[in-house]
Amino acid sequence: MDRPWLRHYENGVPQTLAIPNQTIPEVFGEAVRTYAGSTAMIYYGRKFDYRTLGAMVERFAAALVHLGVKKGDRVAIILPNVPQYPVVHYAVMQLGAIAVPTNPLYVERELEYQLNNSGAEVAIALDLLYPRVEAARKHAALREVVYTSARDYLPLPLRWLYPIKAKRSGKWIEIPRQAHTHDFLRLIKSNFSAAPVVQVAQNEIAILLYTGGTTGISKGAVLTHRNLVANLAQVRAWFTQCQPGKEILLAALPFFHSYGMTSCLHMSVYLGSSVVLIPRFEVETVLKSLQKYKVTLFPGVPTMYVAVNNSSAVQKYSLEHVRACMSGGAPLPLSVAKQFETNAKGARLVEGYGLSETSPVTHCNPILGQRKEGSIGLPMPETDAIILDPETREPVAPNEVGELALRGPQVMQGYWRMEEETRRIFHNGWMLTGDMAKMDEEGYFYIVDRKKDMIIAGGFNIYPREIEEVLYRHPKVLEAAVIGAMDQYRGETVKAFIVLREGQTATEEEIINFCQQEMARYKVPKLVEFRKELPKSLIGKVLRRVLSEEERTKQAAGAQAKPHAVGASGSMPLKHEAV
Repeated sequence: MDRPWLRHYENGVPQTLAIPNQTIPEVFGEAVRTYAGSTAMIYYGRKFDYRTLGAMVERFAAALVHLGVKKGDRVAIILPNVPQYPVVHYAVMQLGAIAVPTNPLYVERELEYQLNNSGAEVAIALDLLYPRVEAARKHAALREVVYTSARDYLPLPLRWLYPIKAKRSGKWIEIPRQAHTHDFLRLIKSNFSAAPVVQVAQNEIAILLYTGGTTGISKGAVLTHRNLVANLAQVRAWFTQCQPGKEILLAALPFFHSYGMTSCLHMSVYLGSSVVLIPRFEVETVLKSLQKYKVTLFPGVPTMYVAVNNSSAVQKYSLEHVRACMSGGAPLPLSVAKQFETNAKGARLVEGYGLSETSPVTHCNPILGQRKEGSIGLPMPETDAIILDPETREPVAPNEVGELALRGPQVMQGYWRMEEETRRIFHNGWMLTGDMAKMDEEGYFYIVDRKKDMIIAGGFNIYPREIEEVLYRHPKVLEAAVIGAMDQYRGETVKAFIVLREGQTATEEEIINFCQQEMARYKVPKLVEFRKELPKSLIGKVLRRVLSEEERTKQAAGAQAKPHAVGASGSMPLKHEAV
């Protein structure tokens, strides 16, 4: 097949790539040996070198063996970005067991589903989640649960203050002593016999990475060690300026998410770099960390960069050490990238693309080469991408819209215990993404929208992302999301949800008039609703599904949205429940 993107790789990016014959435990072991005395992770100022991290992993692997974990077992990890996460993650894989990262914000029903679907019999969870985990445990197959605290590895002053603050805020949890319930610190300090050496092959399962369930029931993507190592090698090859052993990486993306797992957790080890752990995104904490630790690599999502750009404190901090940032999870407006680069004085912020099913990265704009506005960039080395007609499954011409399909060494093996779903997503060796996209003559790809998000109004196909990109160009708009609202005449009509910049006011008519100057009339929103914030996933992806459900409920109740002028709330663009 023709691969026009190869001609546009920047200097130093290989057109072909040999995938290292390693497993994740071997990657980790090599880092421990090579960078033993170098800082592996930083947690609120406390530093752990690779030698210490390696010893912690060995001790916890022995503890897991004591709990009955063996090769092939699934182990749920229900933690934010705390030092215990890397320890558990690598200990599980060292035993040839399968890691099952689980969102700490899940409610009982969601936890129960994932635990049962994966068949996890052991879980490591944050103590604050005790009520939810125990409630889900009653209907799951969990034999053993290990609880740990965000306090456990804090530096001394903060460790002393933590209980006082937690009790005042009502977040102090006392875990009762009971059978099959364990304390992380007690286990890791126990004098268990060393864990046996387990032979793990590249084609064996390393992780079950569950999709967010935003397009239906959550599914476990089966990823092998080769899938994960291949994606590490691909991303490393793309960042030609990386200096192994010298980078400082900020981990504001959660490790349990595919993007955070590869770009923060695994990549920091692959490069022998230091990773700064951020358990909960708070813009002031991020700004302080970028300056204090002289962070060089900052993977994130657009809402994180928007938060930095719009923080009143951004000018107080020096971000000059940041060299490269890859943005994923949602469209990155070029204006956001350029403003961040101005704040960081020379950094390059580029948009990429990936899926849980692809370990996750498949595309990225060149770091130092040509980037195109609205484009997810070029396929990674050893990655093939094609645009297929959604009906005939035949390739379409450049600049024509169809469904993006992928193949490469990072593509999953299928969905865990879901044979029909697996058959549905693969076609003649290609994995169908469900994303409507196009490719230009130079091999740059553009996501038009999710197939399921496409609006059909009066017979026209309308893609929300295109309208959102126009709305982001309005000087008063901080965030925007577009959905299709039911309409008796047109079938669907376009509705825009707007969050204004702090101190700004606007009317429905003003937004509509702006859009009329920028797009065909059939695409222009007919309805505009102003919000203080938009519903988001934990990594900051706007959840159109939630907005659509709210709209359907409102319409069913006969409610009518009234246009009115509002002011921006000044709330943080990325706000999550504390864990």
